[in-house]
Amino acid sequence: MTTILEHSVGGVEPAQVVQRPRRRTSAFRPEDAYAVVGAFIAALSLTALTYTTLAPLSGPVGFVVVTWLVFVAVYAVLLALSLPAPAVKDKVAAVVVQSVALVMVAALVTTLGYLAYRAWPAMVHLNFYLNDMSNARPTDSVATGLSRAGVAHGIVATLEQISIATAITVPVGLSCAVLLNEIPGRFSRIVRTVTEAMTALPSIVAGLFIFTTWILILGQPKSGFAAALALSIMMLPIIIRSADVVLRLVPSTLKEASLALGAGNLRTLWQVTLPTARSGLATAVILGMARGIGETSPVLITAGVATHLNVNPLSGPQPSLPLLALLLTRSPSNSYVDRGFGAAGTLMVLVLVLFIAARAIGGRGPGNLSPRQQRRAASASRKDLERWEQADRAVAGPGLAEQNVTVVDPNHPQP
Repeated sequence: MTTILEHSVGGVEPAQVVQRPRRRTSAFRPEDAYAVVGAFIAALSLTALTYTTLAPLSGPVGFVVVTWLVFVAVYAVLLALSLPAPAVKDKVAAVVVQSVALVMVAALVTTLGYLAYRAWPAMVHLNFYLNDMSNARPTDSVATGLSRAGVAHGIVATLEQISIATAITVPVGLSCAVLLNEIPGRFSRIVRTVTEAMTALPSIVAGLFIFTTWILILGQPKSGFAAALALSIMMLPIIIRSADVVLRLVPSTLKEASLALGAGNLRTLWQVTLPTARSGLATAVILGMARGIGETSPVLITAGVATHLNVNPLSGPQPSLPLLALLLTRSPSNSYVDRGFGAAGTLMVLVLVLFIAARAIGGRGPGNLSPRQQRRAASASRKDLERWEQADRAVAGPGLAEQNVTVVDPNHPQP
């Protein structure tokens, strides 16, 4: 940075140029990178020395954990040599958080990569998605036996069950969340407490409840609909809890502005609150679907196991993809194990497609209207303008209306 200073003593003197160092606005310093590299090398060396010479320790997991702990300690010491205590605490906390995030991402990538590696031999064949396992034999390999064995029955069952469960839980869950926010009181507190307790409900309990009431007491057969009812019990508290939190985040000033303009509570809820929270509500539905689509024990108890395709969710056994993946991977046949990993990979792709569709439908932020919504808003505005003009002509009286005289509002003059 350059600063020009002018001095005038008995006349005009030439300007004096003073050079000042440029201030750094970036949070990253080269010293931080040197400290990270040095702390990592020191931690790796100290841990290796400890594991090989000083202490009788072994195991890769312990080696990694000890290395990380030593790295954090050495990094804090190196930072303390040149930075004040608050800056040291801030940078050490950032390193710890980033390390945990890196471990989680690595675990996720490793899991998905291993699943994709094991599922790829089965997923590359089209017949795997078009056939069921009614004609499958344990001796059929994945390469030669896919013309007789696939997971079409699991795909159909999963789609039907999660669709029925979503159709049940979405209106009920969102209505309950609206009730908890719009009508507070003792009853709302009880409902919120029960909902929070149900989020930790074991899935086997939901399956046993539907099995006892729907199948044993009411005498209904095992079916995909019974499994959907059990999945609904698992999905409902997740949707209610997530939607409740999202609706609380809607600014109260928006509701007050709508009420001040003359809109009622119902219209404010329908046109202000829900559109504002649309993205969060879509996330709540996604979380509920993620909880329900991966359950196995409720489906095993209420829908049963079959090897043939059953498109009727109201009658007959209907195993889902998670259940097929569980049962096939426990088989002693290697070909069945490969098909089990293929079912798990298909489930992963199916969940990804459903989540993308849900985000595309409900993920648009408030104020971002689709072309169809823009046309509807323009049509509603024209109707409102026509209604206001008719009201102005009615106020003007029959005489002025017959003379085609327009009444001008002094607060909104016409051009």
